[in-house]
Amino acid sequence: MDGEIAGPELEAALDDEDDPLIVDIRNPQDFERERIEDSINIPLGKLPQQVDRVSDADHVVTVCPHGQASVRAARLITSFEGFDGTVESLECGLTGWDGPTESADGQNTTDSETESP
Repeated sequence: MDGEIAGPELEAALDDEDDPLIVDIRNPQDFERERIEDSINIPLGKLPQQVDRVSDADHVVTVCPHGQASVRAARLITSFEGFDGTVESLECGLTGWDGPTESADGQNTTDSETESP
């Protein structure tokens, strides 16, 4: 694991052309309710069997509700023999994330929605 990433740093990275792969390790129901835009869902218990889904990524950020289980997920990905990219855990977890999110019904939220154009 390469460390933890703060919410504002992740937002900036998502604005880059080489944005990281966001791996949300919560259960599918919570993931469908709300998630960071363009993230993928691999529940923590299934990560060992599905870690190959992230093997081609150069930069992975793991996400959980509070930033604790995602550290374990980041370490697991780092230990995968076929992975040689950067792996970070979102330190604040999804509960501390202020960036844009989306839900299964297609609704997106951003901080700028309350601002005037």
